[in-house]
Parts: sequence; structure tokens; C-alpha cells
Amino acid sequence: MRFKRVLLKLSGEVLGNPETGECLDPQRLAAMAERVASVRAMGVQTGLVVGGGNIFRGLSGAEGGTDRVTGDSMGMLATVINALALSSALGRIGVPSAVMTATPMPKFAELFDARRAVELLEAGVTCLFAGGTGNPFFSTDSGAALRAAEIKADALLKATKVDGVYTADPRKDPSATRYAHLDYATAISKRLKVMDAAAFALCMDNSIPIIVFDFFRDGAFERVVSGEDEGTVVDGNP
Repeated sequence: MRFKRVLLKLSGEVLGNPETGECLDPQRLAAMAERVASVRAMGVQTGLVVGGGNIFRGLSGAEGGTDRVTGDSMGMLATVINALALSSALGRIGVPSAVMTATPMPKFAELFDARRAVELLEAGVTCLFAGGTGNPFFSTDSGAALRAAEIKADALLKATKVDGVYTADPRKDPSATRYAHLDYATAISKRLKVMDAAAFALCMDNSIPIIVFDFFRDGAFERVVSGEDEGTVVDGNP
């Protein structure tokens, strides 16, 4: 086993169903829970950060939407809804979980505390970190990187629909090739969109490897935590 503790970053869109218009699809929630349960059974401590894009995406005032601060606050609340839904799905298959939020919501979840989170993880409880960083102007990528550093995760796993980072967009360029490994400096110099700048800087400063992989590929999550060649690893090694 390569990793003892990981932070998994999921986009909110993976929980919704665009065909039916449901923000939270029961089947998709169940599938996500089963994947997390599989890795937990391997002895891996798992923290999760889920985005809120399936429920709300902010629009600028010029487009008739909310202002940025209000929009970001609504987005953070959407991540709490997703975390509660995923926690419920985990509970249905017997996986203990806890939702921890960046701002106080005592009737719904615990306030995030790094020591408490580590205690829960070590006790076999899956922790879902919601509410982003608790501040506007920061993405859920940044929230994931922050929580990964605070719980001393061995790696930040970015779940996507693509099996890694490519030299170009593989959907547009058939000659694009996947990087098996990148160092932080190369990723920056080539302007590869691994994570947003703030999140990337947090991982680089705290020597947290980032692994970008296709979460929907059978067995991919298990192979990543086992240290097998899956996705793209971004770290400080040249």
C-alpha cells in the first residue's frame, strides 16, 4: 500500500444526472459511496471535498446573477448539501462518516478542526470537508489543498473524467499524450491546468503530490492508492 491517508477532490457534477435534470442522483451517489467503501476496505484513510457545481454556479452581476461574494457563499452552501447527501449514501452501506464544515453549522455538521479530523480518520471514519475554505474568492480546489495540508494527507487525488494530464486536449488533438509524471516546475512552465494557482501553490509548498485520474475507470481509485501507474502524478521529483 502506497498511501495511508488521502484527500479525494470530486466535482459536484459527478453527483447529478444531466439527462434527468436531478442535482443529486441516487444511483450516482450510491456508486460514489461504493468506490469510497472499496478504498476504505483496503485500510486507506479517506477525506473528501466535493464541489457544488451540480447545484449552483455563480454568475456575475452583469449577467443578471449575484455578486461574487454572495455567489461564492451560495456555492459553499451547495457543497454542504452534497457532503450531507454523500454521507447519507455512505451510511446506507455501513461506512461511518462525518461532515465537517468551514463555518459553524452545528445543527448540520461539525465545525472543521484538524486534530478532530485526524482522530476520526484514524478511527476509520470517512471525513467529508464542506464549505470550501469558508471565504469567498477561493475555489473548492483551494479548499481541498488546504484540508489536505491540514490533515497531513499523503496525496491529493483529483478525480476527473480524463485519465490524467495531457500535452494537449485529447478531445481536440488525437496526437496528445498523457504525462505519467510531472514535477511542479514543469507543470507551471507549461501552464498545464492541474489545479487552480492557489491550490497548486499550497500543494507545492507542503510537498503534497497531486494525482489526476479518471475516477470512473473501473478500479482506478484502488490502483492510485496502491501506487500503481494510473493517471498523472505531479510532485517535487524531477
